[in-house]
Amino acid sequence: MIGLAIALACSSAVFHAVWNLRLKAAEDPLRTAAVAVPVGAALVTPLAGVLWLLSGRPALSLESWAIAVLSGGVELAYFHTLSEAYRRGEVSSVYPVARGTAPVLAAAIGLFVLDERMVALQAAGVAVLIAGIWMAGPPVGRGPALVHALLTGALIATYQSIDAVGVYLGPWWLYAWEVLVCRSLWLLPWARRGSLRDVVPTGLSTTVAYSMVLAALSLAPLALVAPLRETGVVLVGLWGVLRMGERRGAPLKLGGAVAVLAGAAILAVH
Repeated sequence: MIGLAIALACSSAVFHAVWNLRLKAAEDPLRTAAVAVPVGAALVTPLAGVLWLLSGRPALSLESWAIAVLSGGVELAYFHTLSEAYRRGEVSSVYPVARGTAPVLAAAIGLFVLDERMVALQAAGVAVLIAGIWMAGPPVGRGPALVHALLTGALIATYQSIDAVGVYLGPWWLYAWEVLVCRSLWLLPWARRGSLRDVVPTGLSTTVAYSMVLAALSLAPLALVAPLRETGVVLVGLWGVLRMGERRGAPLKLGGAVAVLAGAAILAVH
């Protein structure tokens, strides 16, 4: 089961990278997401209905819905900060910073809130992650984009922690559908009509990525799944530099993306 969880988490990272690149390329990232997410949810709803019938019509508990509503609300804030970061900065800087911040925050919460101890290898992983974040988006000259990327990372850590609870309140795929519905409803006020050619691939990519990571969480602990999702940072970094022309500070950006991935890997195997 752990092997399957690793495969799902890594595959999720690829789909996550794809929809982030599409979002960055959009004229208005937030409004594109506000259309793409509901479209993705609508496309997978028939499949969820079939699974529900074949599984004996499992109950949708109020507790599960409450957690899904909370997760969707946090993701609304996440889409706002992520879109603002992409509007102000380059994807090759924003994405590694946003993705790398979440594991660092998780480690900090463990140390200072939960009174956990950190072994030398874990400390090394956190140090490498912090170095990667600085390299990908150093504080000097990055201003608002960096701030929004860091806020995005904090929100990622928050909704992942919520989902790590919600996924055990029933079948993981049913909880995934609940969250997809909730975050779609949260985003609808910002939706504007857009090209199906743009929103359908984005909506499907974000839906598949999110469903895969919830499936992984149902098979393995958050401490393993969350760092493995960071494998997409290298893909995004390369794409931003080589295909989107984000050449300024390219060696630092790519080095930072690799460092974020290395630090996450160290935390995953501690």
